[in-house]
Amino acid sequence: MVPLKRLFTSTLGRKYLMGASGFALVLFIVVHLLGNLTLYTGSGDAINTYAAKLDALGIGKLILELGLGLTILLHVVTAIQVTYSSKVARAVQYDAPKSKGGPTKNTVTTRNMIITGLVLLVFIVVHLIQFRFGPKIEDGYTANVSGVMVHDIYRVVVETFLDIKNVIFYVGSMFFLGFHFRHGFWSAFQSLGMLNPRWSKPIYCLGFIIAILLTVGFLFMPIYIYATQGGAQ
Repeated sequence: MVPLKRLFTSTLGRKYLMGASGFALVLFIVVHLLGNLTLYTGSGDAINTYAAKLDALGIGKLILELGLGLTILLHVVTAIQVTYSSKVARAVQYDAPKSKGGPTKNTVTTRNMIITGLVLLVFIVVHLIQFRFGPKIEDGYTANVSGVMVHDIYRVVVETFLDIKNVIFYVGSMFFLGFHFRHGFWSAFQSLGMLNPRWSKPIYCLGFIIAILLTVGFLFMPIYIYATQGGAQ
């Protein structure tokens, strides 16, 4: 274990923080996907009810959002620090690095984790602007669910994905999510010292499978909305 005082100052400590925050974000992504699957019901009631239950948490929702924001910030900052430290410490730069498939999993995805991560950061900002800080009840976006007026987040989603530019942006971003997650899942185990050599390949394969499932699950949502709500006409 890394002493608490060295978590933020040593490369090993930062790797611990990056791995731990990565696991937390994976958990959020899975929960977020499960909630968003209600969009596939073809009705706005399910997603609006789900969103209304989250809003009912009040201050609890705000605390969760702040915690999520800090986790993302921690992950981004530590990732940049670790990447920079690795480049500085590398005495010899190879002219043409090759994929090794060995213990380090030095692949194209690995070497571009910081790039895919920054693309996802841009995606998160856009996503928040469009949905978290998008049209509200006071803007007329209301729906009636079981006799209760709630925020019509379904309308916000539909209006967003009727624009083909948004569809392309979201679909493209989900591919970056898949590439980032593919290596990040395995790397988190390694960073936290939880990776037994015998389990390296199985964990890497598990990460690959989960990355595909998450990517496909999110990727088809904007396509589905666009195709079923009149955007393809």
